[in-house]
Amino acid sequence: MARRVVITGWGLVNSLSCDVDDCWNRILNGESGIHRIKLFEVDDIKVQIGGDVYDWSANEVIGQKEANKIDRYSQFAMVAAASAFENSGFDPVGSENAARYGCILGSGIGGMTTISEQMTRLVQKGPSRVSPMTIPKLMLNAGGGNIAIRHGLRGPNYSVATACASATNAMGNAWELVRSNVCDLAVTGGTEAALSRLAMSAFANMKALSYSKEDPATVSRPFDAGRDGFVFSEGAGVLIFEELEHAKDRGANILAEVVGFGTSCDAGHITSPDDTGSGAAMAMKMALQDAGLEPNEIDYINAHGTSTPLGDKAETRAVKTIFGEHAYDLSISSTKSQLGHSLGASGGIELIVSIKAILEGIIPPTINLTNPDPDCDLDYTPNVPKQREITYAMSNSFGFGGHNASIIVRKFSE
Repeated sequence: MARRVVITGWGLVNSLSCDVDDCWNRILNGESGIHRIKLFEVDDIKVQIGGDVYDWSANEVIGQKEANKIDRYSQFAMVAAASAFENSGFDPVGSENAARYGCILGSGIGGMTTISEQMTRLVQKGPSRVSPMTIPKLMLNAGGGNIAIRHGLRGPNYSVATACASATNAMGNAWELVRSNVCDLAVTGGTEAALSRLAMSAFANMKALSYSKEDPATVSRPFDAGRDGFVFSEGAGVLIFEELEHAKDRGANILAEVVGFGTSCDAGHITSPDDTGSGAAMAMKMALQDAGLEPNEIDYINAHGTSTPLGDKAETRAVKTIFGEHAYDLSISSTKSQLGHSLGASGGIELIVSIKAILEGIIPPTINLTNPDPDCDLDYTPNVPKQREITYAMSNSFGFGGHNASIIVRKFSE
């Protein structure tokens, strides 16, 4: 019999806030974390805005000496995980059950900062000046490995890379490990620190980003007719997935319960979504079936909603395909209107937002939605939050490569 899996801790890092409650309040207030990039020089890059976490340091959690050996994307993950464990009231360091505690983390790119820095050093200063820590810093599994080392997690530990669906795919895998009795607890979510001159230039040149010259805070506008591309950002969202009885035995504060997960692939284009939304629809359908739910039982969807012309339209079509007439009764919103798109980290951050929505009975807004696209005609909660009782919430993540993932959480009850 499948075991019940609950969420008992959370932590995040993003350009709006590095505290869950503060981030939530800023989201409800309609604030934006998007601004002119401050991490690096952008005068010569076509796109100059993003959601960089420019005034942040991991030194308090990791220490400066160790932080120097760890890529920024791993630092984000470690700080978010430390917050999640603190929030959960549990730290497994030294536990005799360490082999039952795992870490499944998602990242679309991994150590892009290290790649950029060391390639520059190779070209400018030669091979002998390339750091011996280059590979341990940039490798995709470094985030999960460093979390395991810090917190003594000796169970399954691997990383998931499905572009912008990475965090949600990782969380789905973590859920499976806990409910199938492989783990009693799993640290999961996603992390990304790909904002660099190299990645910014690449995304800008492929015309994936918004070229708008308006106020940066207004540029990410999911489902709006004036949207013209996503806004690049960074961060981490990490959660503690725990078997229900394990959580109850230690008196944990249970935030929500994970009840369903679905994943699929478009198998179409490497960067463009299937314009019918068929792959996204398949992931949502699988999640509903996994949870044993009818479509009309979902109250809220935290949409992938990247503010791209094709993606938002395809997601809308997918929602209509699966939910039928109930699609018009759903509350939907896109957190990326305020946080930008943090690629492989986005699903973790957005599941945290979804759980806050359940706990508070408030639908967060999609800001900058002032001129709705006629092809995007659902209730995207434009500009201001809305009160609504939420029992079941779904969070969607779709990524380059045609990867689709949907996860469902519910208000916890015995």
